[in-house]
Order: sequence, then structure tokens, then C-alpha cells
Amino acid sequence: MMDSDEIKSRVLHKLARQRRWGGKHTSFENLQKGFPSHLAKDVKVVGKGLVKEGLLLSKPTGYGLEICLNPRMKKEIIAIIEKYFKKDY
Repeated sequence: MMDSDEIKSRVLHKLARQRRWGGKHTSFENLQKGFPSHLAKDVKVVGKGLVKEGLLLSKPTGYGLEICLNPRMKKEIIAIIEKYFKKDY
């Protein structure tokens, strides 16, 4: 089972690979895609925590919450990702 740090790293890695920095947003609901279904709730909790930490920027829309990586926190985000992944983004 994954701990919250590994989930955090995988979420940030996924968004960095998709180049979701700054103005390029994706739906908050897309965070749980690619994770096992039994971890969906944990991924949502970690995602909300990342928004509170400022690592993810949120943009409320009429059809749901959109998120992207905070370019001002790029060094911190990359440090978290590199705990579990090689640099490939």
C-alpha cells in the first residue's frame, strides 16, 4: 500500500509529465486516474492537501475545480518527485 508521500509524488509526477505548469489546467477529478480504485479517496485527500500547501493552483469553474502545478514552487515540486522517480519531464 502506498503512503501519502508516495501518492503526493505520483500525482505531482503525473502533472509534471503532462506539463501542467501555470495556465495549463486539468480537472481535479483526473488526479485519481491511473491509481487503483481503492486509493481514490486517498488521492483526493492528498490533492486537496497539495492545494493547501500551494504546490497546486486551483481554478474554480462552472463545471468543477481545475488544477495545475504552481510554477513558483517548481524547485520544491521537483524535489518531491525525485524522491520516487527519475527526472523524465
